[in-house]
Amino acid sequence: MKKLQEYFESIKGIGVLATADSDGKVDAAIYSSPHFLEEGTLAFIMRDRLTHHNLKSNSSATFLFVEEGAGYKGKRLFLRKVREDKDSALINKIKRRKYTDDNEEPTFLVYFAIDKELPLIGGSY
Repeated sequence: MKKLQEYFESIKGIGVLATADSDGKVDAAIYSSPHFLEEGTLAFIMRDRLTHHNLKSNSSATFLFVEEGAGYKGKRLFLRKVREDKDSALINKIKRRKYTDDNEEPTFLVYFAIDKELPLIGGSY
């Protein structure tokens, strides 16, 4: 997990978090790199929108990360939601960006276990 944390701290790129609801309807949304807070878990800050809604009925998600630059390098993380927190002090402490409308919508810190890590291209499940 430490190597993965170091990877995300040192590599720039674009991340996409994909979820599905209980009926299998899929959503994908742009997300920044995950936060590594506890041993064996990572977390994303999210608002109460479609991604968060989907995770209420289906705890599985995939985070696809494409590194900046030429070629197709990156990671695919197969995730399972383990819990969430509404601790606004913790969320404000770890968030990387500040927005003028930060207090207009509830935010959640959603924790995930990593079930599988694969490269962006190739690998076997």
